[in-house]
Amino acid sequence: MQLGINLGYWGAGMDGDNLAVAQEADRLGYSVCWAAEAYGSDAATVLTWVAAQTERIDVGSAIFQIPARQPAMTAMTAATLDSLSGGRFRLGLGVSGPQVSEGWYGVKFDKPLARTREYVEIVRKAMTRERLSYEGEHWTLPLPGGPGKPIKLTVHPEREHIPLYIAAIGPKNLEQTGEIADGALLIFPSAEHLEDTALNHIRAGREKAGLTLDGFDVCPTLPLALGDDKDVEKLADTFRPYTALYVGGMGSRKQNFYNQLAQRMGYEAEAAEIQDKFLAGDKTGAAAAVPHDLIDKTALLGSVDRIADRMKSYAEVGVTTLTLAPAGFTLDERLASLRAGAQALELAGVA
Repeated sequence: MQLGINLGYWGAGMDGDNLAVAQEADRLGYSVCWAAEAYGSDAATVLTWVAAQTERIDVGSAIFQIPARQPAMTAMTAATLDSLSGGRFRLGLGVSGPQVSEGWYGVKFDKPLARTREYVEIVRKAMTRERLSYEGEHWTLPLPGGPGKPIKLTVHPEREHIPLYIAAIGPKNLEQTGEIADGALLIFPSAEHLEDTALNHIRAGREKAGLTLDGFDVCPTLPLALGDDKDVEKLADTFRPYTALYVGGMGSRKQNFYNQLAQRMGYEAEAAEIQDKFLAGDKTGAAAAVPHDLIDKTALLGSVDRIADRMKSYAEVGVTTLTLAPAGFTLDERLASLRAGAQALELAGVA
């Protein structure tokens, strides 16, 4: 198992420290540095900035939002980043959610699985540098009856195959991800529930494609808070607003993938209470309603020894890249969490 680091969104308040965090992760041997986008900072710019000032660590989009870009544009960006970084780019994609897709991008959030499949097929075809033509339900290239002709990508990526990941939560999306992608980006992963909530669906998709999980990158993101084991409950409180935001407020009442995931993990009543309070405007109450056990199972909390034990459980269930989102109010605290992560991985003996 390898480690990754997720810088999150540019503009989240720790921006001045992000380069130092990425460079320390590079020095410590972390395998990949991810950056996110929603409706603020874009991931491509942040990844270019990081790649230019690091040496070995991969840079990855977690995620490029599918409604934000035409697939050919994504292929251009991936090829350019791979070339500029010397072959260190990983392409992560996701459909976003209905509120962002329709409210920010003006793209109807319908048939996300079919749209994702076509998008991936076009991106992969464009990056082969063959002349691009495609006939699907959502995209037709070139447009029929017009002046457009099949064109091929002029940029040469550093590698023939750029690893492609999909952010997936629901069972059908997970299965399709196993079928068409090289890796899965997971959130709120519990080692105790990962087989039932994710891996069995991914495995089914791999089998559909005549493949196994060998070579497939299972890549969950976990918050990390370093501290004394007797303070684990206090450390967990750090992530209450974060968990409440996703379980309670990401998407609509009917379309909240994170709420549905919490339910599949056995927190049906708690997920409903969190959502009710969050959507009613009681964000404090929503955070208070998050069970400690849910946070503890989906984060790395406590001492290096405790974190190492948790890392071992993730490796044993099949995680191949464990991405950390280290908590800290200062740069020194974030860097200490990064070093603790590397130390814990070594102690777990699963590297």
